[in-house]
Amino acid sequence: MLLGRRAERKAIDRLLADVRSRRSGVLVVRGEAGIGKTALLEHARGAASGFRVERAAGVESEMEFAFAGLHQLCAPLLDRLGALPEPQQAALGVAFGLRAGDPPDRFLVGLASLSLLAEASEERPLLCLVDDAQWLDAASAQTLAFVARRVDAERVALVLALRDRSPDPSDAHPFAGLLELGLDGLGEADAQALLATGVRTPLDERIRDRIIAEARGNPLALLELPRSAEPAKLAGGFGLPDALSVPRRIEKSFQRRSRSLPAETQLLLLVAAAEPLGDTALLRGAAEYLGIDAEAAAPAKAAELLEIGARVRFLHPLVRSAVYRAAAPSDRRRVHRALAAATDPQADPDHRAWHRAQATLGVDETIAVELERLAGRAWTRGGPAAAAAFLEQAVVLTPEPADRARRALAAAHATHQAGASEAALELLTVAAAGPLDPLGRARAELLRAQIAFDTTRGSDVPGMLLDAAKTLVPLDVAMARQTYLQALEAAVVAGSFGRGRRVLEVAEAAQAAPIPPHPPGVVDLLLDGLVTRATQGYEASVPSLRRALGALGNHDRTPRTAAADDSRRWLWLASRVAVALFDDETVHELAGRRVRLAREEGALSELPAALDYFAVVLVHTGELAHAAELVAEATAIQPEAVTITGIVLAAWRGRQAETSELYAAMVEDATRRGESAVVTMAQYTLAVLHNGLGDYRAAFEAAAGPSDSDELEHSNLALPELIEAAVRAGEPASAAAALELLSSRTRASGTQWALGLEARSRALTSTGPTAEVLYREAIERLGCCRMVTHLARAHLVYGEWLRREGRRQAAREQLRTAHELLSGIGAEAFAARAARELRATGERPHKPTAQPTDALTAQELHIARRVATGATSKEVGAQLFLSPRTIDAHLRNIFRKLGITSRRQLRDMQLP
Repeated sequence: MLLGRRAERKAIDRLLADVRSRRSGVLVVRGEAGIGKTALLEHARGAASGFRVERAAGVESEMEFAFAGLHQLCAPLLDRLGALPEPQQAALGVAFGLRAGDPPDRFLVGLASLSLLAEASEERPLLCLVDDAQWLDAASAQTLAFVARRVDAERVALVLALRDRSPDPSDAHPFAGLLELGLDGLGEADAQALLATGVRTPLDERIRDRIIAEARGNPLALLELPRSAEPAKLAGGFGLPDALSVPRRIEKSFQRRSRSLPAETQLLLLVAAAEPLGDTALLRGAAEYLGIDAEAAAPAKAAELLEIGARVRFLHPLVRSAVYRAAAPSDRRRVHRALAAATDPQADPDHRAWHRAQATLGVDETIAVELERLAGRAWTRGGPAAAAAFLEQAVVLTPEPADRARRALAAAHATHQAGASEAALELLTVAAAGPLDPLGRARAELLRAQIAFDTTRGSDVPGMLLDAAKTLVPLDVAMARQTYLQALEAAVVAGSFGRGRRVLEVAEAAQAAPIPPHPPGVVDLLLDGLVTRATQGYEASVPSLRRALGALGNHDRTPRTAAADDSRRWLWLASRVAVALFDDETVHELAGRRVRLAREEGALSELPAALDYFAVVLVHTGELAHAAELVAEATAIQPEAVTITGIVLAAWRGRQAETSELYAAMVEDATRRGESAVVTMAQYTLAVLHNGLGDYRAAFEAAAGPSDSDELEHSNLALPELIEAAVRAGEPASAAAALELLSSRTRASGTQWALGLEARSRALTSTGPTAEVLYREAIERLGCCRMVTHLARAHLVYGEWLRREGRRQAAREQLRTAHELLSGIGAEAFAARAARELRATGERPHKPTAQPTDALTAQELHIARRVATGATSKEVGAQLFLSPRTIDAHLRNIFRKLGITSRRQLRDMQLP
């Protein structure tokens, strides 16, 4: 009953009105159990005239089944599945167990769900109601959160009822940040009115006040607490309050009501509580197995506990948990056995095996084997978390210690991949109790090290990985070599934060790695090259590292194989190696390929990080606007994934306050996690910022750390910053030492980018004709590579030198070029520096001509570029993980800002 709640009802009505006006609406209704969330959802259903209404509910016992809640919601809409692009059809089909296939990417399932809801809303608006969302399985909750954040242009209303937040900050829910409506207790007048509707006997005034005080305005408590009291007590004495909270009291009340029903009805309620899909046929099949008469449902309906129609539905979510928790363990096993018998083993082997497991007391190897076998199917549908649930249950049922240890290790791997590190460590403890064979023990040691790397990054992790690699050497050469490579990478990431096992020590140990028993692959070549770099120096490592990058290029042209997939896993490390070699073409190709593969394969969980790294590359190629577009895209998919590009863009744009704020947060987080490499990257960006602003002392101090880093990607970028800052800050000795180190690498690399940076840096430390020759060489070489930002800065420092030499006319030419380039790419601080120098020569710099596209956001510009190529809204939406209607909404804004009315006009425009 929704007595009162006028403001809340108005919020729901506004939401529905927005959707009728072709706008979407999302609302999270929060409150304690019994506070009125379900009643508010019922009000929404009743008020949704003209809407198609679909509903689902989270079920506590179903939280292990990936996409179970989403399947509830989408099942009635699957007749629209054929309208989706084939990759989206496949993703939902596999997620819902309707077809076989590779595990679907979680974000691709989200995009498919968004498309399905959009299709369903074409004829009339769609209202989706989700009760008890706190009990949705993780995959469904994440998918619905994804949809909720992208449904803004659809005629879809999404209302989710959610229990109040846990006080534990680590229990953050995927729906955090969405518009919330918090429900508090009813006021005294409304509470008295509601209580009066539920009490049909004389009620002592003092008893009434006691009930209202104990209920604390909770509507369900006001209705349920009096039902549990005898009439005599209501008239004259209510009894002492206990220490239970209101939600627990409500649940107890439901338990008492169910216990008053006939035994057959109670058993039927328990079957319904144990079968969370709401499948009427399955309920009837299990009831028949148990010999329950069809008429047993009538008392449950009369008691307002259960309704059986097209679907089985408890009239309040708390009834299900109350019934299930109150049942004796033997009765639970009995109904799960019946549900297993009624479940089709061909159509739904997962739920059948799960019910069989719940029906088993003690151990049962047959069922454990079935759960282990089905873990692969569960992984395909719902990823590692779903597989882990099956494997963990298999561990519980396994009688033999060796089999239990083996399955616990497999469960630990799946649990770790699902992101539950603490639970994975607990399973590792079970596995370690053994007995494990030598390879199993080595794999357990490796997993423990990998968990430590993912959770702490630095400290002792390189040593743990190194020890695991040594153990693996006689057991699995390929795994041992891969682990040595991980240990080396961890040592670089930990850097100065690592305790012991520094890069050189790890590299020296990795020299003992056995030769691969097959032709060397990407992992082998990367390992050999990085070991050589650490033990013999940069110059000696260049040939082998180039071979590794070449091997990656070959793999990209091969069919999809396990070897090719393994190579793709190392694209990020290989991209960083390409920067270490000053290979601008290869880093652009590899970073771009990583984005392309993630798009083609629908790997949206990998795409944000790939976009983030590629955006950093684009900053150096002078495509700051394009980089910002990619950041906007990555943020729209997974806001927390973007970690680097934001500060890099802010620094190159000369935005001091923004860079400083991002720097402080980045360094604090990286220091806590033990990631020295992240700190050096942040320091490099600070050096760029201060060089742009002309604060050379600050730039010199910022560049010192990354210039000396074992992470050569950061060191190679920072050394030119350090040399420029040192020269301008009056630190010639530091500039000379940095130049010597830079030159040793650039000569070994031999690329135009490398030699151009060396020439520019050497020119800064030179005088007279030698300096001029070097400045010209720098401009010529950098003009032959992709790195436009570095070319623009070469023009800038050459122009500054010419002005100081008194050659004002020649200086103007270089400074004008620098100003145009830097302004055009958006490097505002460096452009301002060029403008100041131009004014010093007597020339007034031209202000950049305003472009109509300046009014577009990064995401709008990104969409405009794609539409300008002739792509349809559906094609652009599939690329950017937005619905076609959302693309159309963006296009309307784009057309308005650009003063155009058609796609043809957009194609005719010169977009930057």
